[in-house]
Amino acid sequence: MESFEPYAVSLLRELQAVYTSGRTRSVEWRRKQLDALWRFLVEREPDILAALAADVGKPEHEAWFTEVSYLRHEISYALRHLEKWVRPRHVWTPLVYQPASSYVVPEPCGVVLVLSAWNYPMQLALAPVIAAIAAGNCLVLKPSEQAPVTSTLLATALPAYLDRDTVRVVEGGADVAATLVSQPFDHIFYTGSRDVGRKVLQAAAGHLVPVTLELGGKNPCIVDKGADPEVAARRIAWAKFINAGQTCIAPDYVLVHREIEALFLEALKVALQGMYGPDASLSPEYGRVSSCDAERMGALMEGCRIVTGGQVDTNSGYVDPTVLSGVSVASPVMREEIFGPLLPVIPFSSPQEAVTIAAEDPSPLALYLFPGSRQLEQYYMQHIRSGGVGINDLLFQAAIPSLPFGGIGHSGMGRYHGKAGFDIFSHERSVHKKGVFPENRLRYPPMGAFRFRLLQALFGLWK
Repeated sequence: MESFEPYAVSLLRELQAVYTSGRTRSVEWRRKQLDALWRFLVEREPDILAALAADVGKPEHEAWFTEVSYLRHEISYALRHLEKWVRPRHVWTPLVYQPASSYVVPEPCGVVLVLSAWNYPMQLALAPVIAAIAAGNCLVLKPSEQAPVTSTLLATALPAYLDRDTVRVVEGGADVAATLVSQPFDHIFYTGSRDVGRKVLQAAAGHLVPVTLELGGKNPCIVDKGADPEVAARRIAWAKFINAGQTCIAPDYVLVHREIEALFLEALKVALQGMYGPDASLSPEYGRVSSCDAERMGALMEGCRIVTGGQVDTNSGYVDPTVLSGVSVASPVMREEIFGPLLPVIPFSSPQEAVTIAAEDPSPLALYLFPGSRQLEQYYMQHIRSGGVGINDLLFQAAIPSLPFGGIGHSGMGRYHGKAGFDIFSHERSVHKKGVFPENRLRYPPMGAFRFRLLQALFGLWK
């Protein structure tokens, strides 16, 4: 089999040459590409929805809401704010350096690489692309091979919309991804698992390439006794089982106060039946997982009490929306990120106990709170760290372009969406500008005692 590396080297050189020409730096070019992405999402919407159904079994309305609509919102936000983002930002210049001006110029990183994930294959591919284009970069997009229909759609359709000299889509498996991350790109953006994220980071270190990692973790959801169990159950059920639980920011498990545990479990059953009916396998609103993940879900249920659900069909990839109780931190379902339609519910007696359980994974991507009081809200936020927080709601902290999105510790590094995405694909270049006259001779030798005291006095004005 012919090696992919010569092509990767040639591709990077071609893009570097285009970037060096300055083509991508103008606001006009950036706007044109973002407008073209918008047209792609509108004109190819039926193809996009069909690809998402084929790859991950997404119901049409869910695919539109979580992928197409989200991306259009992100493009709209970038177009609305782009002129402000690209403007140099003037900053304070101390008196001792006057007369002069100091400012920060956001410049493109150069040629960047985007490696996307399969669970939201359109959103997670194009959201970083939107940010990279807004920042004025050339880029290579490598979609996930685990969503082959979406990957092929991106590879075949995008060149008809975007400047094909500046944006390239490369298809392939893990070997292609490994070759790409070994190249000296100016930035690498990866979305996926922690294990692969570590490999990306190690490979990028060879060329000292900065990396953004959007990973995952076991996201805790805490329902304290002052919360409304029905409201909490309904919102948690929706957030957990959308996309059949395959969402990196979905609640991984629920910690519920013992005093309302029974009410909460009953409310979960009612909420699930209301959303998906008595048999979720017949619901057009409910998704599927892969056969191997269906088998994994079945194994994770072992040793737990099934409150509702529990049926698994590995042939079709169907797994009931399942609520589990009788779970401890030592249970298999609590030892790994579930990434599927299983929701363990664990009772707790005090906020301190809830914090101790949540600390089993010290750096989740998201923390969800139904605290029932402002005091408990602050307590949990101060004692549990996470990439983002949802209070009395879930998922939407990642859907608002004005909020930076990203992990902390093992759940990732770097943040994007909106201005944060523009920033992550930009280099903030510091500029200090001084006129030729007047000339300040205090800096030049010979210094002497008087000059030294004068300089000390001038620098002392900073405090």
